[in-house]
Amino acid sequence: MVMVIADVLNAHEVAALREAADDLAFTDGKATAGRYAREVKANLQAEHSEARDALLDTVRRKLWSNDLVKSVARPRHMARMLLSRYREGMEYGLHVDDPIMQGHRTDLSFTLPLSDPDDHEGGGLVIEDALEERVIRLPAGDMVLYPTSALHRVEPVTRGERLAVVGWITSWVRDPARREVLHDLDVAARAIFDDQGKTPAFDRLFKAKSNLTRMWADG
Repeated sequence: MVMVIADVLNAHEVAALREAADDLAFTDGKATAGRYAREVKANLQAEHSEARDALLDTVRRKLWSNDLVKSVARPRHMARMLLSRYREGMEYGLHVDDPIMQGHRTDLSFTLPLSDPDDHEGGGLVIEDALEERVIRLPAGDMVLYPTSALHRVEPVTRGERLAVVGWITSWVRDPARREVLHDLDVAARAIFDDQGKTPAFDRLFKAKSNLTRMWADG
């Protein structure tokens, strides 16, 4: 399931993170790519530093407190996060992300742009599925969450600069179909509660969701 989550960061938070990114040193992104992906990767990534880690920690806290992220992803670990920059002529060819990063299974990937689509031309995230290619270009502060198992690429940037935080999440529930069931139950339970309050129907639905989570969660 591909999910766009709006307003993970507000405009003030985006502006602060972009300002912080301007002071960071960037290096060749091939250093963090797998054996085959590095052959098609041409971008820059922020070097490790306390300032970079502080920027990524800010994003991590926002993700972990976002109700929709929690419902869709059931996050257990943040396997990895990077700050990536694409300038004119840069791209990332078709690839699949590594299944294990820093000792953690990668279930979901995300891209959270810090630059708006008007800041650059090209640079769309292209996700393949069985029927079509989806080209995703989001406003700064929105996020797309998608299966790490998907083939995807970043189109060449032909003008301007594309700046984004990318990351990989290990879910408590590794099966994507089960995660979708739990998310649907979350949506239904919230709708009943908002409309009718804590009714017997709500209690039964919440019980079912809780017990399925208990059955399906790793650990």
